[in-house]
Amino acid sequence: MSQSIEVVVSSKGEIQVTTKGYSGSSCRQASQFLEQALGVRSRETLTTEFHQSHTADNVLREGQT
Repeated sequence: MSQSIEVVVSSKGEIQVTTKGYSGSSCRQASQFLEQALGVRSRETLTTEFHQSHTADNVLREGQT
C-alpha cells in the first residue's frame, strides 16, 4: 500500500490530518511537520494498524531490557 497524508480544512477552519499506509507510530513521524506548522492537536484517533504494530514494538522493547 502506498503512503499518503490527507489534509482537510473545514469551512469552520478546523483541520483534519489523516495518514494512510503507515504502520505503528511511523504515521506520527510522517505528519509531525504538519502538526508543528498547524498548532495544537485537539483530538487523535488511532487506526487498527497503529495498535497492531505498536503492541509488537512494545513487546520487542521489553524483551531487550
